[in-house]
Amino acid sequence: MSAPSAEEIAKAAKAAFDRSQLVPSTERITALEAIHKQLQAHKDEILAANVEDLKAAQEEVNAGRMSESMLKRLDLGRGDKWDSMLQGILDVSALPDPTGIVNYASELDDGLELYRVSCPIGVLLVIFEARPEVVVNIATLAIKSGNAAILKGGKESNRTTVLLSKAISAGLAQTALPETYIQTIQTRAEVSSLLAMDRYIDLVIPRGSNSLVRNIQNNTRIPVMGHADGLCSVFLDESADVDKAVRIVVDSKTDYPSACNALETLILHEAILSTVWPKVAEGLFNAGVKLLVDEPSLAALKASNVTIPESQIAPADDEAYNTEHLSLTAAVKTVPSVSAAIAWINEHSSHHTDSIVTESDENATTFCKGVDSAGTYVNASTRFADGFRYGFGTEVGISTGRIHARGPVGLEGLVTYKYMMKSKADKGHIVGEFGSNKKQYKHARINATSVPF
Repeated sequence: MSAPSAEEIAKAAKAAFDRSQLVPSTERITALEAIHKQLQAHKDEILAANVEDLKAAQEEVNAGRMSESMLKRLDLGRGDKWDSMLQGILDVSALPDPTGIVNYASELDDGLELYRVSCPIGVLLVIFEARPEVVVNIATLAIKSGNAAILKGGKESNRTTVLLSKAISAGLAQTALPETYIQTIQTRAEVSSLLAMDRYIDLVIPRGSNSLVRNIQNNTRIPVMGHADGLCSVFLDESADVDKAVRIVVDSKTDYPSACNALETLILHEAILSTVWPKVAEGLFNAGVKLLVDEPSLAALKASNVTIPESQIAPADDEAYNTEHLSLTAAVKTVPSVSAAIAWINEHSSHHTDSIVTESDENATTFCKGVDSAGTYVNASTRFADGFRYGFGTEVGISTGRIHARGPVGLEGLVTYKYMMKSKADKGHIVGEFGSNKKQYKHARINATSVPF
């Protein structure tokens, strides 16, 4: 039997979504529990496949065709990644149902009621690179939020994603939800075809490199939600506490350098060049970070007592401030004021997440309001920009757009709304009964959390 075409996959996803809308939402929880059990049962097999993917990826790294950061993202057995992936399923399952919630209700006339009700978006096409756990993360969020999904992982994780997908399908098969509710594809040709199918697919979510996201944005009529870069910064204000500054900057850069929420640019107020900055630089050097510095920050270091490792410092050019390094490299920029820092961030950042280290409430407020990013923090590491850490269970990605969803996108970012109206009048309601010298609309708000029909 031949594999289904891209159009057949898209049609099946749309049909599965339509069927799922009449399935009780409790069945989604049943599905997540079944998928969790399937993954547990096949852990050894899945991790063995992941080892094979890692071996093949290491050869690509050795040949210079893959970055070390992508290799690290591929490793499903790294640290607590497997356990976190499974815990994410349980966390999302336990969250409140994001659908069927009334967020506006009004009585337009006696017996004529209008409700705005949250509902799923529809069919999601999610394209990502390297990180195989994304298959499970997104399938979990899609199921809980009532959306069907088509998933495409990178070729570097094919062995792993195939087995993860089988476990998901096996879990779905034990429920009233269609097995085609979550589907995976393997080839770029399928992606190209699916990007043209706006009749069946409602939203594309890319997770990966700048080139991947830009290519998708430029080749589809379907709405795209996501971010191309993670150019995050930390600004050390003139009132920054030195101990806070060291902790926050080092964590932002080194906790997971290849993550999109890792620090890429450190911005310094010129007033702290001879005080806070040398201690922060020393902390970064000790953590193995290479600094691309501007002239004022370099001069301040040379005038301090800090030992400067020659291999860990270099002059910054313009490109250094526009590069997502995804490694133990960070650029350093000196500015004269909070307003200058805000202007610089808004011009150079990717509007992902930016943080200020300050003891001034006024400057903190100014920074958080002035910086046009999805996340603005005070005295906290940029690494907190994550759906799990926000309490969303997991995330489909981080959106730097301004429409619909912004920041880590969890369940609430995967629902939209529809309007429902019901007339209780014996003859129903018609518009012709309203107007000048006729009935007038009441527009009286109704307190309601769910639709009473």
